[in-house]
Amino acid sequence: MPSGSGTKAHTGAPLKIVRTPREFTAAMEAWKRAGNKVAFVPTMGALHAGHLALVTEGFKRGADKVAASIFVNPKQFGPTEDLERYPRDEAGDAAKLQAAGCELLYAPSVATMYPPGFASYVRVAGLPELLCGAARPGHFDGVATVVSKLLAAARADIGVFGEKDWQQLAIVRRMAEDLDLGTEIVGAAIVRDDDGLALSSRNLYLSVDERSRAVALPQALMRAREALRAGGDVAPALAAGEKRLAAAGFSRIDYFELVDGTRLTSLRAVTPGARLLAAAVMGSTRLIDNVEV
Repeated sequence: MPSGSGTKAHTGAPLKIVRTPREFTAAMEAWKRAGNKVAFVPTMGALHAGHLALVTEGFKRGADKVAASIFVNPKQFGPTEDLERYPRDEAGDAAKLQAAGCELLYAPSVATMYPPGFASYVRVAGLPELLCGAARPGHFDGVATVVSKLLAAARADIGVFGEKDWQQLAIVRRMAEDLDLGTEIVGAAIVRDDDGLALSSRNLYLSVDERSRAVALPQALMRAREALRAGGDVAPALAAGEKRLAAAGFSRIDYFELVDGTRLTSLRAVTPGARLLAAAVMGSTRLIDNVEV
């Protein structure tokens, strides 16, 4: 990489895959003993450019080494959700991670993460009940539990999460601070397709027609942001956003809200750190997105 780019060059070393928390911790600790600053990127696989941007963000934040994990976490899927059909391609994902400069992949099995007798859960009070949590009960308890296990095993200096799931990022930040996990949680900007749709592994579920109409989600958020920045009232801007989504064919709108970026509480006026967040269903696919106001 060019000098002065703000991103450290990586070695291009072969990607090492480990399967147990002991192996993962040992590899991460060896890096740190050698004087490296280490970043960690948790994922559920089915990697796209948005995930790989998290690896790049780790280097931009000064990491000498970046590790990632792939684990499709059953505890964050509801009984009618897409756990079984969630896309999986470990070999392809590993090749992408290596090309991005990642040198270590933690890919545990469900039995390794949740062995017989597993009975402990992590819950962040308040935040999980809002927004996506209202539509997906228990989802963020599953997220907090698995991320706490991953961060505890990684012991990384930096944990990198995408800003597309802003609620998840807020919950993980709160949890890491409350539990003194010793890892700085940083967010990486949303990576979008050419037409503005946020990249997501679940975009693969969309038909060609649904994909063309799904772009109404970021467009509605952008229009609402423009209205608010021009001094418009919050309620009409949100109502207009929901109307645009309905007109595009979204069958269900879980929320279209202006919220405090940290507490996730609804706002009636724009304040510093405010964000517009939305979740809606196109066909059988639930999409989320957000923009800073």
